[in-house]
Amino acid sequence: MAFSVTSKKSGKNYFLHGKEQELRGGHKVTLYYFAGTAGENALNELPKGYIVSENTRTGLPILKKG
Repeated sequence: MAFSVTSKKSGKNYFLHGKEQELRGGHKVTLYYFAGTAGENALNELPKGYIVSENTRTGLPILKKG
């Protein structure tokens, strides 16, 4: 089951996704993003060291280190 968050402002569910990306210098990073549906890159749990916050103006979830 994919990790999901419900927006307090809109009531919509958002699912956490992660995608590994290689930068120009060859360094690899993982990009995290939220989407309205669970796709093939959906994660089952929150990455260690991160917390979920919500943008007060738009209601969209934000992943922060914390």
